[in-house]
Amino acid sequence: MPTQTVWITGASSGIGEALAARFARDGTNLVLSARRENELKRVADRCTDAGLDRDQILILPLDVTDWDALPGAVQTVLDTFGTIDLLVNNAGVSQRSLCKDTDMAVYRKLMDVDVMGQIALTKAVLPHMLERRDGHIAVTASVAGKVGVPQRTGYCAAKHAVMGFFDALRAEVEDDGIHVSTIVPGFIRTDISRNALAADGKAFGKVDDDIAGGMDVDECAEVVFNALKARKREIPVGKGKEMAALWVKRIAPEVLFKLTKARN
Repeated sequence: MPTQTVWITGASSGIGEALAARFARDGTNLVLSARRENELKRVADRCTDAGLDRDQILILPLDVTDWDALPGAVQTVLDTFGTIDLLVNNAGVSQRSLCKDTDMAVYRKLMDVDVMGQIALTKAVLPHMLERRDGHIAVTASVAGKVGVPQRTGYCAAKHAVMGFFDALRAEVEDDGIHVSTIVPGFIRTDISRNALAADGKAFGKVDDDIAGGMDVDECAEVVFNALKARKREIPVGKGKEMAALWVKRIAPEVLFKLTKARN
């Protein structure tokens, strides 16, 4: 069987980095994308330490909000490895601010990065997969894509949009041989809160207690890796109370609304 090619955006840290390291142990060709090239080089070194040959790694710096650059990036991957078997749309940014305080530019950035960037890259890759009638597209959504919580109005809106888009895309392309997975993390120990946008668009700069007590990021990557291998359509991953919220939202939404308000 030919070596699979996995393209991970947001690969310079957090879940993206951990997934890259896990796929490296599986021997897949890896395309590592994010804006910070130096960090991508560090992740590439981690992947070679995990046993992957250096010529199986393509470092491809990319800003997913630069839509004009995306077709060229897709062609670079195809020229290098011939196929794109799995695209993991993992680039993203979170938020920590009340709606009344948040500048509209912050909401625009959240939508551009977390929603439109994922859609644009997916659309750029999709024709290749449709032509082959084979491929797998994944996106890192969030429990915040199903549950609304304080200080994340824009982030929750973006992740709800991501869930809706990729669920609808699955319905369109599954019969064409394209698998679509939505990854639904709870609290994972990454820098997501430290890098989140404050009301003025600057970095929040602090680690939430929930994030600090969350699932280890490499443990998260193992769960996601196995679920992607099994081509699961939806992949919840986490170990805290937030995971129970996914069920409470379905069976007792009024209870959940009261619980989330209490977090304010």
